[in-house]
Amino acid sequence: MKVRVVCRKLYDYVRYDLKEIAFPSSLPDPPHIKKRRKLTWNERFLVLKEASRLYAASWVRDIGPELRPNDFKDEESEDKPGRPQGPAKEKEPSTLEDLAVAARGGMETLKPALQRVYMTRASAYKDALQSFIHGYQEGIQQVMEKKEDSKSEQESDKPDKST
Repeated sequence: MKVRVVCRKLYDYVRYDLKEIAFPSSLPDPPHIKKRRKLTWNERFLVLKEASRLYAASWVRDIGPELRPNDFKDEESEDKPGRPQGPAKEKEPSTLEDLAVAARGGMETLKPALQRVYMTRASAYKDALQSFIHGYQEGIQQVMEKKEDSKSEQESDKPDKST
């Protein structure tokens, strides 16, 4: 009899509890949420078609002027031959270009590039915070000076009123 109970409990554990531990079910939706109907096979195909079109469009090699500004500036200068061309000066690559090149090189090159980005951001935040604190202290000093001036004016006015 006891073996049967133990086997039954083991069976229930594997069937219900172990399944819930391995693959936990999500919490039920709140009562005010209306459930959506399931998509038909045709609607699923249309969603897949649109998603794959958008995904393929994101992999286009012509990424636009905002990501490769130097290439587009060269094309503009070639289009206008009447314009005198200035000396060619090398610009420092933008942060996005730097990260793109570092990402191609793998984790060894990406880590220092990300550290540079975070350090520049941290220094910018630090400078902004210092300028805010400096401005705040100046504002407090101005307010304190106004209070002192008004107190001194009140003290000088009091003897005149009493006479």
